[in-house]
Amino acid sequence: MGCPCDLNANAPDWSGVCVGNLWLFEGLSQPELMALADKALRARYQPGQTIFIQGDRARTLFLIKSGRIRLARAMDNGAEITVDIRKAGDFLGEYLLNDLDQDYYYPVSAWCLDQVVTCGFTRPAFEELVLAHPAIGLKVIKNMAGRIASLSDRLEAMAQLHLEEKVYGVLLNVAREHGRPQEGGYVLEIPLTHEDLGFLVGAHRVSVTRTMKRLKEAGRIARIGKSLIIGGEGLAH
Repeated sequence: MGCPCDLNANAPDWSGVCVGNLWLFEGLSQPELMALADKALRARYQPGQTIFIQGDRARTLFLIKSGRIRLARAMDNGAEITVDIRKAGDFLGEYLLNDLDQDYYYPVSAWCLDQVVTCGFTRPAFEELVLAHPAIGLKVIKNMAGRIASLSDRLEAMAQLHLEEKVYGVLLNVAREHGRPQEGGYVLEIPLTHEDLGFLVGAHRVSVTRTMKRLKEAGRIARIGKSLIIGGEGLAH
């Protein structure tokens, strides 16, 4: 899809990405993409100018076509910290579409480091677009649901990995203190139930059971009779 913004491109960092190329609008038909591009609003800002201030009502979602934007958060003690620096091709403000009947507020301020050009939609303009082209609204909902599911899967995977390391660390510590060393690890003969491990790591027994299975599959622990063999990366020679 060609972007009408490109007709006015004159900056060295100009992004060739159009709003229609973003994951939020993935899967739209060509007529819908053209309607999207036709309704998009272009804006130009000068260095040092603010695009929005922390606490302002979130009214705009936009793509940065050129320039850099510093996102900063004011702290309770009066200090200001830089949260991120966004560049051409980055997208901002999509969270305001989570619920068109509810107001959201910017958690940070956006300051232009260079001359910045943006392309996007105000909330009223996007509502008007969706009313004229309902398929766009349905596709956005589907894409946002897919993105949420993907992020949830990533968070779950990270949590599982964290729990795996916590459980293994507890087992290794207990084995060092109460087990006996053997080549490449420890033998732990005292009974240690999944409920016990859950209490020690602050997790549900079912989660610990799944984690123990993954540790066994990875070869980090093994069960021989009533004994548990724990591999000892930290085994002192």
